[in-house]
Amino acid sequence: MAMAAADIERLIKEAMPDAQVTIEDLAGDGDHYRAVIVSEAFRGKSRLQQHQMVYSALGGRMGGELHALALATSAPA
Repeated sequence: MAMAAADIERLIKEAMPDAQVTIEDLAGDGDHYRAVIVSEAFRGKSRLQQHQMVYSALGGRMGGELHALALATSAPA
């Protein structure tokens, strides 16, 4: 079962309310997305820690409802 981009954005914003989230459906199939996320919560964290925060926000949906998610994460400039 595919996951809607709006659901991905909602879950991320629930975990990081200040996040600026842009979601792009890469294949048009609701299964392969790219997410660009900017949040103060990422400041001082490694790229790995930032991505772990996003996966945590998605609540275990990676590999199930959500097949592939390319991430670009950063703190605000």
